[in-house]
Parts: sequence; structure tokens; C-alpha cells
Amino acid sequence: MEKIEQKLVTVIVPVYNAEKYLERCIKSIINQSYQNLEILLINDGSSDLSGTICSNFEKEDKRIKVIHKKNEGVSSARNAGINNAMRILYLFYRC
Repeated sequence: MEKIEQKLVTVIVPVYNAEKYLERCIKSIINQSYQNLEILLINDGSSDLSGTICSNFEKEDKRIKVIHKKNEGVSSARNAGINNAMRILYLFYRC
């Protein structure tokens, strides 16, 4: 049987002070049946442990890239994700 090529999809996740539910959010993405993903976690200047949690997941899963930036709001975080996405096909995920 011929293998069907799966297109790379970029998932952009703006993160701000989300330590309470961030791990569950990230796991829900990485455990999807569709595996050809680039996951961009945009830490938008969190003052809690969100940045550390993101960095730990980046070390565990090669599909995850973390961008740490100063807090400028969700639109700025999304734009940072778009500017760093490897593909045109992307989606936003809100935790």
C-alpha cells in the first residue's frame, strides 16, 4: 500500500502565565494522531513557570520550538509564531 504524504502543519501556541494547565495543553497537541507537526510555543513574558515548562518540553520533543519574548499581548505572540513558522499551513491553539 502506498504511503500518503502528510503535510507539515505548524501549531502556534501563545503562552502567558499558564503553568496550571500548560502541561495538559502541550500533551494534548503532541498526542494527536496527526504527527507531522511543528509546535511553536510562544512564551509571551510569563512571570510564572510557563517558560520553564515550555523549555522542558522542547528538550523532550524535537517538533517543539520555544520562543521567549517580552509581554506584548496575544496578537504579538501569534505574529511571532507566524514569523517563525516553517510552513504556510498553520493553526492557532489556545490553552
